[in-house]
Amino acid sequence: AYPASLARGEPVTVPPATTMADGIAVGRPGELPFELIHYLVDSVVTVSESEISQALLLCLERAKQVVEPAGVAGVAAILAHPHLFEPPVVAVLSGGNIDPLLLSKILRRGLAAAGRYLTLRVPLSDRPGELANLLARLAGLGANVLDIAHERLGVHLGEAEVQLQLETKGPAHSDEVLGSLRQGGYRVVCD
Repeated sequence: AYPASLARGEPVTVPPATTMADGIAVGRPGELPFELIHYLVDSVVTVSESEISQALLLCLERAKQVVEPAGVAGVAAILAHPHLFEPPVVAVLSGGNIDPLLLSKILRRGLAAAGRYLTLRVPLSDRPGELANLLARLAGLGANVLDIAHERLGVHLGEAEVQLQLETKGPAHSDEVLGSLRQGGYRVVCD
């Protein structure tokens, strides 16, 4: 609600938002906080769910800090809009109140947003060795298979479909994996 309120010059009510950062999902600023922010804050930056996920992942991996999504919004803003901040910059990390299942989902989302988690479907000919060939190609590319589902029923006769979740080294590696599979004649559908 702060961007709309600051633009109007008074607290306004906005519809509730569904967000992982529920600690800062304010529907209407209070009078005193609004006045303080209005007079003391130069600007307010908003960030996406994906940017929050990436910031949370960074805090976990690099700083070894478990931070709730609302508490990592400052880091997300710095990562998403570095040109808006003049060094030195400090981000306050707050709150470690995060549900383990939510953390797991956020980590997957963060890895996907960082290009390190790739989910895809690959139709295969339903013949012995086809799945092994696909997995050998992925291994040769350095992609790590996190999960695999091999479906033979419910697809066209003589075909199978493999659903894969892969760990990659980043966006360039994900592109390399997809390109190599397509060059090898695989019809790849990214999820």
